[in-house]
Amino acid sequence: MIDFHELQQRDLQAIGQQKQRLQRLVLLRSASFLAMIFAFAAGFDGHRLGTLLGVLLLAAFLLLVRRHQQASFEKLLTESHLGCVQSFLDRKSGKWRGFADDGHDLMREDRPLEADLPILGRASLYQYLTSARTKAGRQKLASWLSPFPESTDAILLRQQAVRELSESPQELLALEARSHLLPLGTDLSDFCTMLEQDNVRKSTALRLLSYLLPGLSFIALALSLAGQLDITVPGLLFSLQLLLTFLLLRRSQALLAPLMALPQELSVYEQLLAKIEAADYKSPLLLTIQKNMREQRASEGLHRLAKLADLAAMRRNIFFFLVANAACLYDLHCTARAFAWKEACGRQLRRHLASWAEVEALLSLATPALTRKTFCWPRLRAGSPSLEAQAVTPLLIEETKAVPNDAAFQAGTCIITGSNMSGKTTYMRTLATSAILAYAGAPVCAKAFALTPMAVYTSIHVSDDLSRGISTFYAEILRIRQMVEASQEERPLLLCIDEIFKGTNSADRITGAAEAIKRLTRDWCITLVTTHDFELCDLQSPNGLPIENFHFEESYQDDKIHFDFKIRPGRCHTTNARYLLKMAGILS
Repeated sequence: MIDFHELQQRDLQAIGQQKQRLQRLVLLRSASFLAMIFAFAAGFDGHRLGTLLGVLLLAAFLLLVRRHQQASFEKLLTESHLGCVQSFLDRKSGKWRGFADDGHDLMREDRPLEADLPILGRASLYQYLTSARTKAGRQKLASWLSPFPESTDAILLRQQAVRELSESPQELLALEARSHLLPLGTDLSDFCTMLEQDNVRKSTALRLLSYLLPGLSFIALALSLAGQLDITVPGLLFSLQLLLTFLLLRRSQALLAPLMALPQELSVYEQLLAKIEAADYKSPLLLTIQKNMREQRASEGLHRLAKLADLAAMRRNIFFFLVANAACLYDLHCTARAFAWKEACGRQLRRHLASWAEVEALLSLATPALTRKTFCWPRLRAGSPSLEAQAVTPLLIEETKAVPNDAAFQAGTCIITGSNMSGKTTYMRTLATSAILAYAGAPVCAKAFALTPMAVYTSIHVSDDLSRGISTFYAEILRIRQMVEASQEERPLLLCIDEIFKGTNSADRITGAAEAIKRLTRDWCITLVTTHDFELCDLQSPNGLPIENFHFEESYQDDKIHFDFKIRPGRCHTTNARYLLKMAGILS
C-alpha cells in the first residue's frame, strides 16, 4: 500500500529546494539585468565590447526569466501534488468531511435516496471520492454513483479501468496533481459552442491585408529613414493600421476574448491529454479513450490552442495592444490563427474534454483502493437476486472504527430488529452504498462482495415538506408506494426501509407495515426492513419466499451500555430506550 506520509515529506522537501532555486534565479536575473544596463551604457560611450557584452547579458536575462517561469510552475505543480497527497491522508483520518466539493449542487429532488444513503451532499460518497475539478467530470461521477445500474458490460469496463488506475498510484497522483491546477468547476462548454458556431466569417481579404499593409508601412519607414520619403507617410500608414484594428475590434473580440480568459486552463488540458496519450494502458475503456486522442492528435491541437491563448492574453496590456496593432495588425494575425485552428480542430475539442471528464471520474472511483487496507473488486452475478458480502464495512467510517459484517441474501424479506444505536440503519446503508459503488465500477470495502444488478430504493431519512403540506408519515407512504409500483414491473430490486411507518401509532403502524412487507416480498426483490415492532417478526410469507429475522444486540457493564454492531440471526429480545432515558436523566 502506498505510504502517503512518505510522499508528503518528499513533497515538502522538494518544495523547500524549489524555493531556494527560485531565490537563486531571482538574484541571477537581477544581477544580469543590472550588468546589462551598465554594459549598454559603456557601449553608448564608445566601448564596442560593452555593446557585445550587453547583447550577451540580454540573452542571459531572457533565459533566466524563462528558467524562473519553469521553476515557478514546477513548484506550483509540487504544491498541487502535496495537496492531493494531503487529501488522501484526510480521507484516512476522517477530515474529508471538510472538503469543499460535496456535490450538493448535483442533487436531484426526484431522487431523495441520494440523501438517504448518502450519495451526494455533505458527508457523502461523492464528497469522499471526488477528485474531479471540471463541471463535466463532477457530473459524470455523480451520474455513475447511481442506484440504478447500467448494463453489466458497461460496469465491468469501468471496473477494469478503475482497477488499472489504482494499481499505478504514482501515475494517478501525477494526473490528479495537474488536474488540480484547474479551478473547481471549470467549464469550457460555452467556449466549445463558440468554436462550433460560424458567428464570425473568415475573410481572405483581411488575411491578405494583415501582411500587405504592415509590409508597406515598414518599407515606407525604411525609405523615410533613408531620406527617400517624407516621415508623414509611414506615420499615416501605421495610424491607418491602428484605425483598422479599432474598426474590426468587435470581430476580433468575438474570437479572441474567450481565448484571453483561458491560457492556464488550456495549458493544463494540453498536459493532461499528453500524459494520457503517452501512457501504457491495458484496460479496454482507457485504451479506447487513448486511441481516440492519439488519432486526432488531441494534445498537439491543445498545445497550439494554448499558445494562441497566450498570444491573445498579451492584448490585455494596453501598451502592447496599441504598439503591436499599429506595427503589424496583431489582432488580424491572431484571428487568422484562431480561424485556422477552428477549422482543423474546433469540432473535436468538446469530445476531448468529455474524454478527460470520464478519466476524472475514473480517477475518483479508484480512491478506496488507495485509502483502505481491506477492499475488493465486486463480482456481478446473473440470475435471481442475490447479495453476498464478507466483512463488509461502510466507506464513510474510518477503517479502524468500522465494524465488519457479513451478508447472504436472496429474494425475500429480512426483518432486522435491535435496540437504538445498535447498528441496524448503518448495516442497511452499508449494503446499499456498497451496491452503488459496485455499479459505478469502484472497489468495495469488504473481503468479498458479489451481487446481481438491482435497482436500489430506500426509505430511511424521510422528513415532512411544509410547503407541500406533506407530513412525515405521508412522505414515508409515498416512498413505500414508489417501491410497490417499482416491484410491479418485475425488475430486480434492493429495497431498504428503516423503522417502517414510524410516523404513526403502533396499531396502524403494525397493520400497515405487515401489508407493505407482504406486497414487497417478491421473487425479484431483496427487502430489508428495520423495526422496533416485534410483532413483525412473526410475519408469514404470502408466497413461499423467506421472511427471515436478524438482530443486533447490546450489553451492559458498570452501568454503561456497549454495542458490538454485529448482525446475528433471529429476532431481538431486548430494548434499551428506558436505559438511554435514564442515562440522559429523564427517568429516575
